[in-house]
Amino acid sequence: MAALKYAGLEDTDSEEELPPGWEERTTKDGWVYYANHLEEKTQWEHPKSGKRKRVAGGLPYGWEQETDENGQVYFVDHINKRTTYLDPRLAFTVEDNPVKPNTRQRYDGNSTAMEILQGRDLSGKVVIITGANSGIGFETAKSLALHGAYVILACRNVSRGNDAVQRILVEWHKAKVEAMTLDLASLQSVQHFAEAFKAKNVPLHVLICNAAVFGAPWCLTEDGLESTFQVNHLGHFYLVQLLEDVLCRSSPARVVMVSSESHRFTEIKDSSGKLDFSLLSPSKKEYWSMLAYNRSKLCNILFSNELNRRLSPHGVTSNAVHPGNMIYTSIHRNWWVYTLLFTLARPFTKSM
Repeated sequence: MAALKYAGLEDTDSEEELPPGWEERTTKDGWVYYANHLEEKTQWEHPKSGKRKRVAGGLPYGWEQETDENGQVYFVDHINKRTTYLDPRLAFTVEDNPVKPNTRQRYDGNSTAMEILQGRDLSGKVVIITGANSGIGFETAKSLALHGAYVILACRNVSRGNDAVQRILVEWHKAKVEAMTLDLASLQSVQHFAEAFKAKNVPLHVLICNAAVFGAPWCLTEDGLESTFQVNHLGHFYLVQLLEDVLCRSSPARVVMVSSESHRFTEIKDSSGKLDFSLLSPSKKEYWSMLAYNRSKLCNILFSNELNRRLSPHGVTSNAVHPGNMIYTSIHRNWWVYTLLFTLARPFTKSM
């Protein structure tokens, strides 16, 4: 009670009411703190309730967070053309739970990339994402860029890549994004991309191997390999090998292989239990697009596991992820049957 009286709170009715001389502020990543102007000090706990809080959700539409020359966060309302040091999200604060929830409690099938990255400052991080001009790759690139990362969209079609860059810049004009040409169906293109990236003399903190083809008809690449196997796996394998030294120098770093649960429904061994290389790049006679896709995704996982074993002692981790079943993207565009199947399933699956 003496502390309440000293703070001038003994006569207030609300637990949330601040005493004279106190101000509520937020940090750049959304945590609420309290400034005592009388004693010129700050603290995390509310001076009356003792609770810690954080803001909930993102900034309202049209608002942008900036930092002044003294390092203090302020907010710009572009719609009403005004500036304030008061966080507009303070009306929607939530109490900080001292018991940190686990991942399953915090996120589920309805979570978005923006929600998962909420409050994270990725400034200074460099990220490469293959196939980032559409679908999962684009959403990943956008979310990382809007949280401050320098994101390189590695795309086969550089025109579509540049369009994707412009869509991100429309949402935040200060986003650090660029498109670079990468055709995984050409090992020479993979080599040229790696050389062009290394010429930038920047670190590489995250490499996301996302690009893939699905349901594609049989054809050989310029390197003489079946296209699904090369685009989905071998091209990424080669890319990681070429950038391995940059990843190690940039540690802690990580590689993310976007695989698929469909890897469970195939095999790459012969009847004697040995690896059958002919299954990885089959002839036209022995080709089935679904099996080719499944095998390439199994290769992704095997590669990711071995890569993590070899590079984790050097500060580079590798993970393979399953993005979800039948997410409606353009990956099914190669055959009308798959397009019809994805269209019928769309009301029951997660959208981009």
